[in-house]
Amino acid sequence: MNKQIGGKSFDEALASLNDMTANAQPIDAEEFLQRLHKAAAIMQSQGVTAMLLTAGTSLYYFTGLRWYASERLVAALLLADGSLTYIIPEFERGTIVPQLVVPAPVMGWQEHENPYQLCLSLLGNATSLALDESAAFFIADGLKRCEPQLELSNAAAITATCRRVKSAAELALMQCAMDMTLAVHKAAASILYPGITVAEVKAFIDYAHRKVGAAEGSYFCIVLFGTDTAFPHGVAHPKALAEGDMVLIDTGCKLHGYLSDITRSYVFGTPTAEQQAYWLHEKAAQAAAFAAAVPGKPCQEVDRAARQYLQQQGFGPDYQLPGLPHRTGHGIGLDIHEWPYLVEGNMLPLEAGMCFSNEPMLVIPGEFGIRLEDHFYMTEQGPRWFTHPAVSITAPFLSDLLD
Repeated sequence: MNKQIGGKSFDEALASLNDMTANAQPIDAEEFLQRLHKAAAIMQSQGVTAMLLTAGTSLYYFTGLRWYASERLVAALLLADGSLTYIIPEFERGTIVPQLVVPAPVMGWQEHENPYQLCLSLLGNATSLALDESAAFFIADGLKRCEPQLELSNAAAITATCRRVKSAAELALMQCAMDMTLAVHKAAASILYPGITVAEVKAFIDYAHRKVGAAEGSYFCIVLFGTDTAFPHGVAHPKALAEGDMVLIDTGCKLHGYLSDITRSYVFGTPTAEQQAYWLHEKAAQAAAFAAAVPGKPCQEVDRAARQYLQQQGFGPDYQLPGLPHRTGHGIGLDIHEWPYLVEGNMLPLEAGMCFSNEPMLVIPGEFGIRLEDHFYMTEQGPRWFTHPAVSITAPFLSDLLD
């Protein structure tokens, strides 16, 4: 076994990991205020009078308030003049108010009261409302039942415009989270042995993420061996590892709300000529996508570059298998999949501050799948990797090649 894949015990691998979050700084109050000011300016330019942010990542992005979505409305109402009001269950006031980062009036509703009526009372004469795109249907329905004439629109025209361009502080958190997950990937590769189960590897990865400083462990984790790797998001009953199997591990963690997401594919043992050839095609497709990420070009051009390369090698066309069955990449930030998307038809120009996965997975049905996923962010000069792409099918990590 080579020096990157297999050969270490769980304890030996964990001993190589340390907390990596000492210099990670959460988003400060000033940045949340800047985001609200930007959102209000966009609302004015679009003629939007009010926006309702419900519990979830957009509520956190603009206000710093973390709260889970449930049947009880927790929200923030932002008016185009920049004024903000929180709407919360009254019995949660003692929990929520101490968490507020951006000070603003807090309106509470009792259990027998209608929170949507409270929202409408705060709109004044406004007859329209931009609603958080992640809001549950019952929230939209509740608002319309209170005021059938209310015009609802998708707030993504505002929220996505803000969120898709990351600040320096956001990029720093994402860089740290990506570094943490890459270290975990290296450790996970080192503990593989014939017969190890998917459950054992997932448990190790979760613990390893905690060791590097992710308090909640793995945000998600996909581990696949052999023919199972041909299924992008896994199978119901995964097989244990065997000699010669393709290995696919896709995982990430969260740091101060921001996410990492990295996939590595490699062979446990000696790769066949076919595995080697297909792995190199996957690597080349990822490189073609990266090269196509030119500032000002439409997002779809990145997807086209990867897909065109694979088609030239006889794969596809389009989403047909053997080939690339899904889009080349997704945006990332507070959500694991967020705007913009690297997919055919997305004409949005690439812009400095946008962040993307680059993962043009190559699927060979009945045999294996190969996904090499690293993320990049756009600068004025072009794309920059968060993590260095995999090196080879038997040495997937750039560092430690001579260890």
